Amino acid sequence: MTLSTTPSPTLRADLLERLASSPSYDLVIVGGGATGLGVALDAAARGFRVALVEAFDFAKGTSSRATKLVHGGVRYLAQGNIALVREALHERTTLLHNAPHLAQPLPFVMPSYHCWETPFYGIGLKMYDALAGKAGLGATEFLGRGRTLECLPSVRQEGLKGSVKYWDGQFDDARLALALARTAARAGAIVLNYMEATSLIHENGRVAGVVCRDTESGQSMTLRSRCVVNATGVWVDALREQDAQATGRAVSALVAPSQGVHLVVDREFLASDHALMVPKTADGRVLFAVPWLGKVILGTTDTPRHDLAREPTPFPDEVAFILSESARYLRRAPLPADVRSVWVGLRPLVKPQDENGDNTKSLSREHTVLASRSGLVTVTGGKWTTYRAMAEDVLQKCVESGLLARRQGGATNDLPLVGAPAGRVVHRMCDAPGWHSYGSDAAFVRQLPGVAAELDMGLTEAMVRFAVRNEYARTVEDVLARRWRALFLDARRAQGMAARVAEIVAQETGRDPQQAAFEQLAQQYATLPA
Repeated sequence: MTLSTTPSPTLRADLLERLASSPSYDLVIVGGGATGLGVALDAAARGFRVALVEAFDFAKGTSSRATKLVHGGVRYLAQGNIALVREALHERTTLLHNAPHLAQPLPFVMPSYHCWETPFYGIGLKMYDALAGKAGLGATEFLGRGRTLECLPSVRQEGLKGSVKYWDGQFDDARLALALARTAARAGAIVLNYMEATSLIHENGRVAGVVCRDTESGQSMTLRSRCVVNATGVWVDALREQDAQATGRAVSALVAPSQGVHLVVDREFLASDHALMVPKTADGRVLFAVPWLGKVILGTTDTPRHDLAREPTPFPDEVAFILSESARYLRRAPLPADVRSVWVGLRPLVKPQDENGDNTKSLSREHTVLASRSGLVTVTGGKWTTYRAMAEDVLQKCVESGLLARRQGGATNDLPLVGAPAGRVVHRMCDAPGWHSYGSDAAFVRQLPGVAAELDMGLTEAMVRFAVRNEYARTVEDVLARRWRALFLDARRAQGMAARVAEIVAQETGRDPQQAAFEQLAQQYATLPA
């Protein structure tokens, strides 16, 4: 499938008119995270009439708060989940191929402070290589103390025996979600953020569409479709319950939310283009120190959380855990004052029906696709790396349930995403963001007003205008959190950019850019819990 290479405008008035003018769709998707956008792209690439609605911004929830790793899942291999690892390794390669400007290989070093660690973990990682086969990114190596310090000069030297070096990938999650949205739109789908699905339409006991509300204007519209996909991540149970009530049934909760906390510090704490990986910390969790966009991400936690906050906050013991474990492995221990941003994501872990969800480390990281008696298709679980395979599984379930006609799959196997350059990519994901972040769109962005007017952290006025005109941005947060990752990299500097970004967004949209709301959010990201 060949798509246009010219950036498409995302004028909201035009998108609303298109959405309302179509009498019906083959598929309506609720949820604009990784999974929903992946389904929209796959379905549109197969020629279906597709509409996707998202109540907030694309990837505002879990899909912008990942650990930024494209990986097969070393810890899943340790759990014996060979099928999940094999699938993820295949999808890892596909993703790196289709979006090389947003997802790239990354070497990891696993330091050893006991003699048994290098051979023990090394054997497992050699199995990881074997499962990857031709899709491998590089061979696992056993490194001595000297080579380990060359790769990780900031690692703690006392007691260091050596390490194991292996390969996985990293990516920019929010911009990848945006690339999926824009690629789906080029393939014919209508994708729209700030459009809330308020209720399902039922006719004769079957789902027949959704009622939506434009959260900017308050205007409602009806989208009719034989097939509705619930891809709202950790929030899927709300729509499932609504469907069950309308048909006089009861459902049990499908998701047990787990909270993952990440701290961002300056690159000096891990002066390397290699990531640090600790497979088993003091309480058995995994610790990462990942170079990303000019900073270092420390994390992550895995803590049950029973509320579904849109902007969850970290618990004090989670932050203390990350800092204390980092101090065990880094020569210079990060202190609370060194944290530039703290952000939290909720993982939609699939809960067995007899499980209360309190031990989230034991719950499945695999995805689940269900079709209710009324025809609502729900997908949840999984991880970013396997978004494309999840989309194929969702469409297969739609076909098996008689909701969509059978059409040839595999449409996204070799489909470059928007911005994917034709030539070799020379920048690294661990480098600070810049013009290279736009891939093949960079030349177009440079033609917009304000190309030389930098606000801070590499962001120019032209980039803000491009975010509104071509990337669906509507607010200051959309620009500084997800089109440009300033909020996730340094919350206080992002806060300082808000006023000028607000002026530009207001010029472009004619609406309130919600500057005050963003500044309050930035304060949250800049503050550690007491």
